[in-house]
Amino acid sequence: MKIGIIGGAGYTGGEAIRILLNHPDAELSYVHSNSNADNKLSDVHSDLLGETDMRFTGELSWEVDALMLCVGHGDARKFLTDNAVPEHVRIVDLSQDFRLAAGSVIGGRQFVYGLPEMNLDRIAAARNIANPGCFATCLQLALLPPADARMLCGEINITATTGSTGAGQKPGSTTHFSWRSGNLSVYKPFEHQHLNEIGESLNSLQPGFDVARISFIPYRGDFPRGIIASTVVDCTLSQDEAVALYKNFYRDAAFTFVCDRNIDLKQVVNTNKCFIHLEKHGNKLLIISIIDNLLKGACGQAVQNLNIMFGLPQTTGLKLKSIAF
Repeated sequence: MKIGIIGGAGYTGGEAIRILLNHPDAELSYVHSNSNADNKLSDVHSDLLGETDMRFTGELSWEVDALMLCVGHGDARKFLTDNAVPEHVRIVDLSQDFRLAAGSVIGGRQFVYGLPEMNLDRIAAARNIANPGCFATCLQLALLPPADARMLCGEINITATTGSTGAGQKPGSTTHFSWRSGNLSVYKPFEHQHLNEIGESLNSLQPGFDVARISFIPYRGDFPRGIIASTVVDCTLSQDEAVALYKNFYRDAAFTFVCDRNIDLKQVVNTNKCFIHLEKHGNKLLIISIIDNLLKGACGQAVQNLNIMFGLPQTTGLKLKSIAF
């Protein structure tokens, strides 16, 4: 696969570069960045010193098989509006611009929602992928099995904490070290934007599901990367029955695993894995799910989708750990 990256200077761009440089079946053709044109990749992503002498470019080329759009929300739609990308070039977009069905078409391009655990066959046949959000990935993987069994009922209560890289590379009042370190804070309670894509996915498995039943409280964590989520749902299954439901649903999943013992965030940081642990308490089921927000929640999943689109094993190029943080 010949791959071009659009927007390679941020956290997701850096992760995409690291993965593709080490991917045995991919060639990183170019990395586009208007603000860093002609600078070495290692001038921005300093860990790449000695790995590559490539430079950012401000020029676009369509002599590639696919583009990864590692740009901000709203910028992917603008990029495709401003540039006539040929039909033969496949696209994986990491922004939220095309995740919802109502906005998934632009200029004749139809985007498929790229959650492999749910949409594997559609991804394999697709030419354009809307990569899921990081919180959306972690929370959907916690809820897909009971939704598929039409068992989601009552209130669904979720708390989840994400690392500072989830806010992007641009400094802000809630991202700089002296504020974030040793601190926790709630943001966007009950109205996080990822709830919309979560609702669409769950409704596709359990028709009539109302996303308003989800009470989601996101937290900013004092660590760089990763997401840990605790989800509580009503459940009439026993502990063993719930575990069997999840293990059967994810039996063929390349990166999602159900763990019998309690889990912690460091188990998945710098990997493309999702770990899930279940605990039954009375009539409630506690579902703990963990991912790396920059890998399974972003670039790792994007490369997983590329692998599927080009007929490669899902794990190709994704066994190596990132070394950025």
